[in-house]
Amino acid sequence: MNVKELIARRVSKELKDGDVVNLGIGLPTMVANYIPKDLDITFQSENGFVGLGPAPEEGKEDKDLVNAGGQPVTTVDGAAFFDSATSFGIIRGGHVDVTVLGALQVDEKGNLANWMVPGKMVPGMGGAMDLVVGAKKVIIAMTHTAKGKAKILKECTLPLTAKGQVNMIVTEMGVIEVTEKGLLLTELNPEYTIEDVKKATEAELMIANNLKKMEV
Repeated sequence: MNVKELIARRVSKELKDGDVVNLGIGLPTMVANYIPKDLDITFQSENGFVGLGPAPEEGKEDKDLVNAGGQPVTTVDGAAFFDSATSFGIIRGGHVDVTVLGALQVDEKGNLANWMVPGKMVPGMGGAMDLVVGAKKVIIAMTHTAKGKAKILKECTLPLTAKGQVNMIVTEMGVIEVTEKGLLLTELNPEYTIEDVKKATEAELMIANNLKKMEV
């Protein structure tokens, strides 16, 4: 199992029957591939539909059916399409239970930077600014470091997407909850030690008394 698959599998275990879920572009879209068939999860895409299914088989892509990141997707029975205003009404109205997003940086206060690196041309923040404040739970799915540099910081240095909105961080090393007292490691991938995680994390990291093996 590769790193991205491991992260996506673990995130999928956070979703509950009946949830309405929005998946950000990149790694988070993989979460839809690992939902148990007995769970009724409705995936919403901010470009205008609900009923997002798993990635299509190679060669069976529909060029007119894509998610907000322009990636080919499938739909499930009961899917519905609508305009962008309705889509963002769902998000801003608090009807999304969970959003799963990638990140460039997250800090110990739950601040998120996931849209811009200064000096690089980007089209804009997209729907992330609405999702992080509109969804009931915000899960960050990302690799723990980038080119050896920590992504979980004491304080974000990149332009913020939102302040204090992140609830959980899932990386290949473990699961971290954002609490009022700071970041709490609740699950550890047995391939790593607590010291490994601490060395890869700039922010102060508390360790749960009942630290569990990471579920995948």
